Amino acid sequence: MTTQHVPAAATDSVVAWRGRLLQAAGFPDTLAQLLAATPGVDIHALLNLVDRGCPPELAVRILGPFAGTRERE
Repeated sequence: MTTQHVPAAATDSVVAWRGRLLQAAGFPDTLAQLLAATPGVDIHALLNLVDRGCPPELAVRILGPFAGTRERE
């Protein structure tokens, strides 16, 4: 199997778009940008939870843990 190189500009625009979606849904800016840039984060699942009334931070905890978003014990 061959891998294709994705231009950095295309990746940056996708991350920016994901961040804007999360911010529009009420995620704090820093958390939105962290989640947008983290591979494997299901943005649509997060948005579905928030659309159903779940607070953004709780949606992250439900679908997480994600690197950088776990609470320190």
